[in-house]
Amino acid sequence: MTDFDVIVIGAGPAGLAASLAAEKKGKRVLLVERAARMGGILNQCIHDGFGLIRFGEKLSGCEYANRYINEVRASKVEVSLLTFVTRIEKKDDIFHITLVSRSGIRIVTSTALVLSTGCRERTAKQVSIQGTRPAGVFTAGSAQYYLNILGEMPAKKCVILGSGDIGLIMARRLTLEGAEVIGVYEVKPTPSGLTRNIAQCLDDFDVPLHVSHTVTRLYGESRLTAVEIAQVDEKMRPIAGTEQIVECDTLILSVGLIPENELAETLDIELDPKTKGPVCDQNYETSQVGVFVCGNALHVNDLVDYVSESGDVAGSAAADYCGRKRELVDIIAGKDFAYAVPEKLDVNSEASKTVVFFRSRDVRDKTEVDVLVNGESVYKRKFMKLKPPEMERIVVDFSRVKVGDRISLEMWEA
Repeated sequence: MTDFDVIVIGAGPAGLAASLAAEKKGKRVLLVERAARMGGILNQCIHDGFGLIRFGEKLSGCEYANRYINEVRASKVEVSLLTFVTRIEKKDDIFHITLVSRSGIRIVTSTALVLSTGCRERTAKQVSIQGTRPAGVFTAGSAQYYLNILGEMPAKKCVILGSGDIGLIMARRLTLEGAEVIGVYEVKPTPSGLTRNIAQCLDDFDVPLHVSHTVTRLYGESRLTAVEIAQVDEKMRPIAGTEQIVECDTLILSVGLIPENELAETLDIELDPKTKGPVCDQNYETSQVGVFVCGNALHVNDLVDYVSESGDVAGSAAADYCGRKRELVDIIAGKDFAYAVPEKLDVNSEASKTVVFFRSRDVRDKTEVDVLVNGESVYKRKFMKLKPPEMERIVVDFSRVKVGDRISLEMWEA
């Protein structure tokens, strides 16, 4: 007898949805969260724009999370907060998970496991900024936590490196609180955030955006006093002679997110080098049978609505898990795709229609996305514009695919 049928690790929006989906199928579910409360990163997102797809209304991140938290509290899901997973072992098709909390060490077991651990931010070290190590260098998420949760002002005069969505939102947030945002500097030739955030967070507040620029050096001892900024070439290398010194007391980094995959690595789960998350099939089951993944732990999503959608699928599939044999077919994304998820199709699955998320590698106008099985088109859709920062979603019927077939995704000029 196992302790639980399904254990979900991470109580952000994906984990909340997954635990509810499994519980609704009558399963014994444990939801594990290392923080003091459920909700994940949404707890510090006081801006609106969440839930337009899921609930048909505009909610703040806190409001969106609270709807799921209330459902979990009213359900039979067991929740363990301030709890860390220190070890996962698989013995005789049963997962043995070691948990550490204020109550001590607890070992629980389950037949299925859902990883909903979210993602983390890249740091200054990961983008190779030279110079001293003064105070005043924050990731965008850390600055948001200081301001929205702790009520502390992290900056008076700041530079933002990277045009990711959290960085854009913090440009607006800091401006509203009285800070001077000198500018947002992006190493790529095009912005990395959603178009709506460029308009609402930069254009509406007259915050300048400088593309093909990066921060190359920090100055300051106890506190940041200035940064060196340089233009970059087409290979994103700093151009000598273009350096300029910009005085500031804070540098905020919004240079990308990476799925939290440490637990997946301990289970020897295959990772996709493009998404940095686990390789999975249409049910979000990974290469380790019985382990499912969802949300930003799988790939970084634009909208929380899609995070919850993947949680629904993963939680439901984990509840139905019975150890049956899978027969997998690769889903191969062409050269014009940055990535496509899922990477595999289980032809033995009862799920006939598969949701495919993808991003384009470059900015493209009037493009047709074509899904091919053995060279024959089974799905086509035209897009007026594709941008790498904006994820797209299509639903494809793969019910006739069999073992040995070849599935490929291609892009053509429409």
